Amino acid sequence: MGFNLADSSVTDALGRALAGAFAGTAPAPGGPPGGVLYLQGDLGAGKTACARSLLRTLGVVGLGRSPTYTLGETYELAGLTCIHVDLYRLQSLTEVDELGLRDLVGPSCLLLVEWPDRGGAALPPADLAVVLNYAGEGRQARVTAHSPLGSSWLENLGSDTSLRGYLSNLT
Repeated sequence: MGFNLADSSVTDALGRALAGAFAGTAPAPGGPPGGVLYLQGDLGAGKTACARSLLRTLGVVGLGRSPTYTLGETYELAGLTCIHVDLYRLQSLTEVDELGLRDLVGPSCLLLVEWPDRGGAALPPADLAVVLNYAGEGRQARVTAHSPLGSSWLENLGSDTSLRGYLSNLT
């Protein structure tokens, strides 16, 4: 599924819609589902902005810090732990492996990973991937499911009417 993101307000709308679509997936036994979202794309393409909007929509108060220098930020919400990591500065798979991200995945944990291409096998597989790229003055986003949870998430996103005017024919 593709979207034309003319400006930052539409990138924020995509983050809000992703949060709503995630919240609408079937709960795991004992709580909300867990999930892994990869945010990919060029430097400055809107990965962190999209993640911040998603986190605010799920209940994170305040702007939310970029994990570029801290590598990760954890947010404890009612029944859901959100972990936002940025692997841009990491130089080796060993550094990624030391973060223990595969051990964090499970029910009631949403893992947002920027620059997942730097993580290789040290990362848990994505349920959903968002690829943001420059497109003229704006951006384009391509959202792809990689698991049954991701398919449910994507189906819910497709039902969100707030982004209908921004759908594109990306393949």
